[in-house]
Amino acid sequence: MHWRWAAPKFLRQSLVEWAGQTVPRCAWAKEYYLRQKAAGKGHHAILRALAFKWVRILWRCWMDNVPYDDARYLAALARRSSPCLPPS
Repeated sequence: MHWRWAAPKFLRQSLVEWAGQTVPRCAWAKEYYLRQKAAGKGHHAILRALAFKWVRILWRCWMDNVPYDDARYLAALARRSSPCLPPS
């Protein structure tokens, strides 16, 4: 993996911290975190990966000009039979 040195570090860190705040508040984020932890990943590595997922979600919301809707995202996870889908 190539690390981008010229990336805005404050923005990157802000996204990682924000992703960490979504874990207790968002069911799929919590499920993702717990699955990665069970797989032996470290806390910070999990948060970086979760932040990347959130960036992709936010980008799509921006491009479609729609607000984030947790129910819509959970439905998309269900359609794809994602392991991140929280237990019902």
